[in-house]
Amino acid sequence: MNSNEVISKHKEFLFPCVANYYEEPIVITRAKGTQVEDLDGNQYLDFFGGILTVSLEHCQEEVVRAVQDQMETLGHTSALYPTENQVDVAETLARISPGSLKKSFFTSSGTEADETAILLAKIHTGQSEIIALRHCYSGRSLLAINLTAHSNWRLQGSQVPGIKHSLSPYCYRCPMGLEYPSCGVRCAKDLEELIQTETNGSPAAFIAEPIQGVGGFITPPKEYFEIAVGIVRKYGGLFICDEVQTGFGRTGDKWFGIEHYGVEPDIMSMAKGIANGMPVGATIAKEEIANSFTGLSLATYGGNPVSMAATKATIGVMEREDIPGRAAHLGKILREHLETMKEKYSSIGDVRGMGLMQALEFVKDRDSREPDPAITNAFLEAAKKNKLLLGKGGRYGNTIRIAPPMLISESDLREGCRLIDQALSEIS
Repeated sequence: MNSNEVISKHKEFLFPCVANYYEEPIVITRAKGTQVEDLDGNQYLDFFGGILTVSLEHCQEEVVRAVQDQMETLGHTSALYPTENQVDVAETLARISPGSLKKSFFTSSGTEADETAILLAKIHTGQSEIIALRHCYSGRSLLAINLTAHSNWRLQGSQVPGIKHSLSPYCYRCPMGLEYPSCGVRCAKDLEELIQTETNGSPAAFIAEPIQGVGGFITPPKEYFEIAVGIVRKYGGLFICDEVQTGFGRTGDKWFGIEHYGVEPDIMSMAKGIANGMPVGATIAKEEIANSFTGLSLATYGGNPVSMAATKATIGVMEREDIPGRAAHLGKILREHLETMKEKYSSIGDVRGMGLMQALEFVKDRDSREPDPAITNAFLEAAKKNKLLLGKGGRYGNTIRIAPPMLISESDLREGCRLIDQALSEIS
């Protein structure tokens, strides 16, 4: 098939909700390192890594070899049988995760990891109400859609009761019209009134991403989580940290994003970058909380030998290559380039993020900060024309998400920044 035939069959045989980027979608057929190739032979520099899932690089040799070797010996057993790979990965997660997180439950996606975390919190506390953040995203299941606070992702259908949404720590668009730091982080302090007025006073948990991914890489101020989690715990709730996008060195210097804020989660969910592209989700919890889950449950593909082999190999490469440190170093270079571009192009209203998780928010003018999704789409198309793949996000569709594979070379990183500058100059 050629590209047009693939795109035509995609429209004919897939749900219309399975949307594609670009006016003329790219049919990717192969990838290696930071380069991807489409069916027409065009090569692109990947600055989005399959939505932060290709954490190391495409077809990383050690991960590929681990998957191939595992498939030749044992492809699947189900969670009814313990395997060496599964317990090795669980032990590694307990070692690198913050605080006293210890016991894991493996699934196949971030959606399932978040679902497991919510269920565990309800079981442990005996409470049912959950607090999430506005602008957050939790996945595509019925519960996850209701946790998600974007109207365009909250599809029509049954509503899940008992979910309350607190103010997002979105400093560039403060929901209270204040400025940081003189605001005193009021968005976090508002949690107390929300608990007192919108819940029964005893929430089961507060779930939050250290950096809101689909929300447009919204990065909270440094005091936010200490204040917010302190309030939630005052009322008996647990803190679920959603590290699906921020985990495994992505934010630089630390293994997990929440470590930048000095707060220990009670439960943590992760997926995406954990296995460099293989479908793996994991929920890890403090031992006493995990031990509350005594009923029967399993995930058919959770912790299967092949996905665990990929996870084990991925984390092994991450440790050897010091991915957290690497992301910090390269992220500083990336951020410096983006800040320079902000000075150069008035359509860029905000630059934010940590490590190799950075964003550009586009506006019509900096005084009004009115979102400009049109110029965002034009920029995305211009970047594609210049053979650079980027991500998009934000409630208003006006944020570009930049998250290249973390084994990217410094020369490729700088080349990507040059291509971003080139695309910006074309649309300006």
